[in-house]
Amino acid sequence: MKIKEATFITSVANQKNFYKTDKPIIAVAGKSNVGKSSLINMLANRKKLAKTSVTPGRTRLINYFDFGAFVLADLPGYGFAKVSKEEKKKWAALMESFLATEKLDLVISLVDIRHKPTDDDVMMINYLYHYRIPFIIVATKSDKLPKTRVKPAVKDIADYLKVGTMDIIASSSETGVGKEQIFIEIEKAILSADKASEEIEEV
Repeated sequence: MKIKEATFITSVANQKNFYKTDKPIIAVAGKSNVGKSSLINMLANRKKLAKTSVTPGRTRLINYFDFGAFVLADLPGYGFAKVSKEEKKKWAALMESFLATEKLDLVISLVDIRHKPTDDDVMMINYLYHYRIPFIIVATKSDKLPKTRVKPAVKDIADYLKVGTMDIIASSSETGVGKEQIFIEIEKAILSADKASEEIEEV
C-alpha cells in the first residue's frame, strides 16, 4: 500500500463529536511516549503530520487523519503518571466510549519493545478482546535494541500478553522496520471491511 497524501481532519474531545465516515477506520492506541505520533508519521511518509513531543501525555484528544483509503484515529496516550486522577478518568472514559461505540476495522496497539507491557497495555488488549475489535500489536523502538535482542524481546512480550509471536510486529519509526508488515495488516482490514459492506448491500 502506498499513501499518496495524508491530511489532518479534526480533533475531538467527546463522544458526540466522533468523526463519521464511510471509510474504514484504523485506530492507533498506546501508552504515553510509546511512539504513536512517530509511527503515524512513518505510515504517512511525513515528518510532521502528527505532532511528536518529548513530553509524555501530549495527546489528550482523538485526532483523525485522512489516509485516502482509510481514516486513522490517534487515541489519547494512557498511563502517564503526571496528570491528575480527574484527567485520567476523562481520557479513560473517552477511549472506552470510542472502543465501545465506533465501528473500528483495526486497532494498532503499541507497546515499547524495551520493556514489559504495563498494566494499562494489558487492559487495552483486554478491551479489544471484550469488544471483539480486530487488532495487531506493534512493538515500537526496535532500533533501540541490538538486532540479536529483538526476537527474544518480541517473544517476552507475546508470552506476557498471551498472544503468538506472529501477532506482534517489531517496528522502528527511525529505520522504517515493520512498516510494510503494518500496511499488509491494514490492507487485510480494509478488504475485510469492503467485503462486509458488499454482503450488507446484497441483503
